[in-house]
Amino acid sequence: MNHLSIILPAKNEAPALAALLPKLRSAYPDAEIIVVDDGSTDDTPAICRSNGVECLSSPYSMGNGAAIKRGARAATGEILVFMDGDGQHDPADILRLTNQLEQGYDMVVGARDWSSQAGVGRGLANTLYNWLATRMTGHPVLDLTSGFRAVRANKFREFIHLLPNGFSYPTTSTMAFFRSAYAVAYVPIKAAERIGKSHIKPLRDGVRFLLIIFKIATLYSPLKLFVPASAAFFLLGCLNYAWTFLHGGRLTNGSTLLWSAAVIVFLIGLVSEQITGLMYRRDA
Repeated sequence: MNHLSIILPAKNEAPALAALLPKLRSAYPDAEIIVVDDGSTDDTPAICRSNGVECLSSPYSMGNGAAIKRGARAATGEILVFMDGDGQHDPADILRLTNQLEQGYDMVVGARDWSSQAGVGRGLANTLYNWLATRMTGHPVLDLTSGFRAVRANKFREFIHLLPNGFSYPTTSTMAFFRSAYAVAYVPIKAAERIGKSHIKPLRDGVRFLLIIFKIATLYSPLKLFVPASAAFFLLGCLNYAWTFLHGGRLTNGSTLLWSAAVIVFLIGLVSEQITGLMYRRDA
């Protein structure tokens, strides 16, 4: 196996890290283990020192995605493994992911089953994301939002500038790999119940997760989002014109506005497609 770096973003996850880090160090003694402390106020740095693990501390919280980016930049391994610091992921599954990676894949994601979802609402949302991503990419996407994944470091760093500082880095990185024709595979895993309290707030982050749906489309192929929207406006304009012509023999401003919207949305889609292409240029 190529040199391995294991990166764990953590914010006030000291109890979970105290149990997890010894297991990681024992199972992968030659691996580089990096805990990215995202502004924790607990004993995270001390626990890392006691386990001989590198800790990258931030003076304030920058977000889960920012922690991932900092860890990826600091890592020296040819293969990067990202896993949550809350104790949900089994260290034994790392070997399953990296073994699959050696079969010619560029990213291997740990796909959770329904029993591993954090509640019915999150499970339904993830099912919707997976379905939409599958339709967009034409490839089976079994877990779009899983934070447990193994990637080739040189490939992952191509897209660091695209990753958000907050949540949804898994969505962005997955769609970026598909867009760039890098091979992605999924390995079924069981995720345990997290230790401690989740940092996700349903009300605050609900809007963010809804935006993920649009990010899925715009990150992969904006025209697949804008063309149907443009067609819907055009069809509504035609229906409105047919109604007003049959009942009043005239063309109304409503129909004209809907047709104008169809043209504008289509043109925005074309521009977005060009911008997306530039984002994925390897020399950008």
